[in-house]
Parts: sequence; C-alpha cells; structure tokens
Amino acid sequence: MTSYVEISPLSSPISGSIRVSGDKSISHRSILFSAMCEGTSKVTGVLNSDDVQASIEAVHALGAKVDLAKQPDGSLSGTITGWGAEGPKQPDGPIDCHNSGTTARLLMGILAPWDIEVEITGDESLCSRPMRRITAPLMLMGAKFSPDGAENLPITIHGNKNLKAIQYDSPMASAQLKSAVLLAGVSANGTTSVTEPAQSRTHTELMLSEYGVETVANTRFASVEGPVQMQASDLNVPGDASSAAFLCCLAVLLKGSELTVEHVLLSASRTGFLRTLERMGANIEWVVEGSEGKEVYGSIHVKYSPNIKGCEIPAKYFATVIDEVPILALVASHAKGITVFRGCEELRAKESDRLDAIIDGLTELGASAWTHGDDLFIEGDPDFELPDGLRLPSNGDHRMAITWAIAGMVGKKPIEVEDFDCVSVSYPNFIEDVTSLTKGE
Repeated sequence: MTSYVEISPLSSPISGSIRVSGDKSISHRSILFSAMCEGTSKVTGVLNSDDVQASIEAVHALGAKVDLAKQPDGSLSGTITGWGAEGPKQPDGPIDCHNSGTTARLLMGILAPWDIEVEITGDESLCSRPMRRITAPLMLMGAKFSPDGAENLPITIHGNKNLKAIQYDSPMASAQLKSAVLLAGVSANGTTSVTEPAQSRTHTELMLSEYGVETVANTRFASVEGPVQMQASDLNVPGDASSAAFLCCLAVLLKGSELTVEHVLLSASRTGFLRTLERMGANIEWVVEGSEGKEVYGSIHVKYSPNIKGCEIPAKYFATVIDEVPILALVASHAKGITVFRGCEELRAKESDRLDAIIDGLTELGASAWTHGDDLFIEGDPDFELPDGLRLPSNGDHRMAITWAIAGMVGKKPIEVEDFDCVSVSYPNFIEDVTSLTKGE
C-alpha cells in the first residue's frame, strides 16, 4: 500500500552547526575495499543506511568478517577482516544488493579475478538499471557473465583468475564503471587504466592508495598496476557531501536561515553543488580544514539568499553534481532567470528516471521546467506559490523524496510525499537533523 508523509512549512529558519552522517560513496568503499584486504581494517564514521548495509551483507556472504557497532551519533565503527590472498568464498546463494547500484557494480569488478560464480541481484528498481556498461569492459578483461548480453540484474558473474589488464576508453563519465574496472585491475597482470570523456568522482583512485595500491590519476584518467595484494588500513569517513547539499539548499531558500555544516567531504569531484550555488549568487563559502588519507574535508557556511539567479552547468561538470541535480533544480525554480543543466542523460539511469521526475514534480509545484535533447531547462520564479492538496511521488528514489520534502518546508502550504521512507537509503536522519536545526540545537 502506498504511504504518504505530510511535510509542512517550517515555522522558523534553520540555524546553528551540524555534522551530517558519513559519506555514502566512501562508506561503501571502506567496506568493500577492507573486505579485499589481507588483515583487519578499522573503519569509523561509516554511514548506517540501507545502501551501505547492502555492501556489509554482501562482503559477509563472501567471507569477510565484519564487526561494526552503532555509535551514539548513529554511525557505524569497528573492524573488517578481509579474505586477502585466499579470495572470496562461494556464497550460499545470490548476493542481494537491494537498491544499491554501487554495491552491485563494484562487486562485479571485485569478483572478476576469482574462480567463483556469483549471482548478483537486487530490488525491482536496481534490476531496471543498466549493467551492460559494467559487464562489457570486464568481459574484455576475461570475466564472463550469464545470461549472455544481459543488460539488467540478475546477472551471474563467472570470474577468471587469469584476468587481463586493459586500457579502456569509457563512453561515459561514471565513477561506478571506472571503479569496477580498476578494482578488477588490482588483480590483473599489468597496467589497467580508464579514460573518461569528463571527470567523475575520484574516491576509488584516492582511496586505493590507502590500501597499498599504486594509482595514477588526473582529471579524466586513472590507472592501477597489478597484481597487488591490498593491505588493511584505518579509515575515518567524513560527512556526506550530498546530504550536506540538501541542508545547504534548504538554508539558501528558507528566510532567515544561517547554517554551518562541519567535517564534510570537500574533495574536488564532490564540490560541484557548492560551485553551482556560488554561481547562482548564493551566500555560501567553504574551507578545507584537513584530510582523511587523500580525501579532504572542511566546513560549509551558508545563509538565506533571496537574490539567486539562474546559471548554466556545462556537460563537462555534470558528473560532479549528478546526485545533487534534484535539489539544485528546486533551488533553480526559485531563482531569477533560466538555469540549464547540460548533458543530463545519466539522470534517466538512476533509482528512478530523475529527469522526468524533476520536470513532473516542478510542474506540479507550479514552476516551469522542460528538456531539449539531453539538456534540462528551469525557468525560475521567486514568487511562485504551491497549489493546495499537493501530492508528489518519490518513485522510491531517496533524493527525489528529500527534494520534495524541502519544497514543502520552504513553501506556504503542506506537501504530501509518497513513500518518504525511502530516504533510509542515504539519509535516514534527515527529518531529525532539520528538526534539531529549527530548534537551534
């Protein structure tokens, strides 16, 4: 049965300081990479969400020993003992990745170099997302997949202990594709590289060096030299940049708000939303304060910004804002002028067809949004008002659910959001965090 949660306008601005939960991308990798290692890794600050739990369940089923406990702040900390040189064990059944595309796609690269057959599956949403982009380069390396030519999960991977290194020109900027190839390359003989048409997130190449893997990387290129046995490491996960983006955008739109987000990931491939807000004229600034390995973190300070204006986000920068487009689109709907996101085709391959969802939702809100080719256009109106009795579907997509919730928080009328519970995928404490900020905690 479909459930709805009513989100009412906030009666006061948000203010104060907050730390958001651990970064989802780094949390996944801390689990998956530690499972590949020889020895026991210590991880702290891991995001406790449904997506990350999928990675924890997967590596446990493959033979890693996971001993993580929930901390007072809601994060997970503890140890992971990897399978090391012995390799992953044959699991008792399929690996269910639930809604986590990161788990499914990176697992394919992790399992490719081992003499093992594993069926990878997921929920209805994940089983509709494209996987051929991952299996194609791994097949060039020598892995096999069944059924032949499968585009969607469930897919069975048949590993190959004699995996070949490749130099792969990726047709798209995709951190998951790049990561799968590089993780397979860790066990291949020679140099495995990926060249992309634009920069994608760089967490894998930055983090691999912390586990003893030599990497070479620049804006659109990354490579590893194999074979090498990954070694256990200690890792502290900084705050999630995408979760911070929701709170920052809420502060930009909500009159009287002033917010500082502390200890948040500020790596170059994750600050696209900050640079977009800056270009729109938002009152926002950030400062790097330290690093966890090669990943940098710091603080973001943002204030209510009533005079934001539209801007253009070129296709070459799109990968750096891909998860933040829904909330940035909502901000754009309140700006003066037109905002253009170039090259948005990848939005159709996320947890939902986010491109259609953004346009449909903004239209229901009373804003103006359309596409031309693969470009998304939003004509802002700072004074548009919400209609009465509005219900918006999340389509089971956590980022759309939070975006429509924020639309209700900054509007003058309540909004009902369908299946809001899906926020547990990435930001289960969203409502609690907003509540604490309205109370000045």
